[in-house]
Amino acid sequence: MITGSIRKQVDKLWTTFWNNGISNPLTVIEQISYLLFLKRLDDLHTARKKRANRLDEPIKDPIFGEDEQHLRWRNFRHRDPEEMFEIVSQEAFPFIKELHGDPGADGASSYANHMQDAVFLIPNANLLSSAVEQIDELPIQDRDTKGDLYEYMLSKLNTAGQNGQFRTPRHIIEMMVEMVEPDPDDVVCDPACGTGGFLIGVGEYLRDEHPEMLRDDDQRRYFEHEMFTGYDFDSTMLRIGSMNMMLHGIEHATIERRDSLASGGVNDRAEEDEYTLVLANPPFKGSLDEERVDPALLKVVDTKKTELLFVAQILRSLQPGGRAAMIVPDGVLFGSSNAHTELREHLVENHRLRGVVSMPSGVFKPYAGVSTGVLIFTKTGSGGTEDVWFYDMEADGFSLDDKREEIDANDIPDILDRWDAWTGDGDKESQRPRTAKSFAVPKAEIADNDYDLSINRYKEAEYETAEHEDPTAILGDLKTMEADIQRDMNELETMLSG
Repeated sequence: MITGSIRKQVDKLWTTFWNNGISNPLTVIEQISYLLFLKRLDDLHTARKKRANRLDEPIKDPIFGEDEQHLRWRNFRHRDPEEMFEIVSQEAFPFIKELHGDPGADGASSYANHMQDAVFLIPNANLLSSAVEQIDELPIQDRDTKGDLYEYMLSKLNTAGQNGQFRTPRHIIEMMVEMVEPDPDDVVCDPACGTGGFLIGVGEYLRDEHPEMLRDDDQRRYFEHEMFTGYDFDSTMLRIGSMNMMLHGIEHATIERRDSLASGGVNDRAEEDEYTLVLANPPFKGSLDEERVDPALLKVVDTKKTELLFVAQILRSLQPGGRAAMIVPDGVLFGSSNAHTELREHLVENHRLRGVVSMPSGVFKPYAGVSTGVLIFTKTGSGGTEDVWFYDMEADGFSLDDKREEIDANDIPDILDRWDAWTGDGDKESQRPRTAKSFAVPKAEIADNDYDLSINRYKEAEYETAEHEDPTAILGDLKTMEADIQRDMNELETMLSG
């Protein structure tokens, strides 16, 4: 997370765009993204050139050709504003649009296809010059800082929350990723990827926990080209998500336009039993028209409610043995309709529900105060649920108001420790009392409660026994106090009369 001076620099950059008439947060992020991407391309070209010089061989896969050197960040950043504007708007921007192939052509990357509708909207040379100067001063040489900066910009999407879309905080993403423990062979999907946060979270986890995969040519190619798939139906989000992935070093992910719940149109790609790992915070926007819903999902749960359909969709897309962690509104956990109950029964009886984390309502502020939970499950098709682990998260390291300021109280480290214990031998967690922050509930008890997955159904309150003083002693104390008051009043009266 960026703080202090870098945050102020980003805020200043944002204000510069705002003062020049670009006030839509998505537009600001898009335009800044194009500039960040140009800078990153220059850094990559420089790194490849240094490596070639060390090995005394020609540069491998140069980004800029001999006649394109003027498009490099280092070569246009000090130009006269008007000249810089001409280069960037007329040459450098078209260059990045076609970087990974001609849009729509065979072999073109997802990035190229999403960029075909991109428009350079920086209106004048002075704004461009100021933006380039400010970006050049940002200390974003390493991938982590660049990613943090991008995440901070994304947090400014105050349009989020419309249509049920909430940006998932990065620390919640990291918690969920750690709980499912991605491995180098996973096939990963987010069916409502937005800006790509979950896919990037998996990528960062693998870089830290399995760095050897990036030293193997075949595994690295798989990581960069085949491992990650994301769907969204918003073209702007697809562009931002694609650039976000590339800024985090995943340049050829499959990011496609798709309404994951609908059939026909852009949804002609079959994906049953396709992925080994799904992470998601789908948009929950109420109900869909029944004719739009994929019939395969209605076979799992007969409903038009998106929050239930997404659970069914994720189950359908997973391979047997595949695992998922997804955020759901609380209603999914305890809703009493037939569809709610049947879906929970399907999840518990036909697959393996491993855990439920109840999150406080402030996690998604300032966008919304909705209460949510995290479901962690494995697709089996043959059952496997025994005991279900519950955790009552009360704090996530940030205040639960609109400001979301960093605080000391944070249950996430404890959640991860207890989850590791639960997925290990499980004995310690199984023996915890129902008054604890985490505990396990047998499947039979869940079934007896209409498959209710709300932690409040099973949690027991802990009451302290109050010790009361003997009533006669209290009366004695009151009499003593009254006598003292009377004596003081008599003394006061004597003083006044004298």
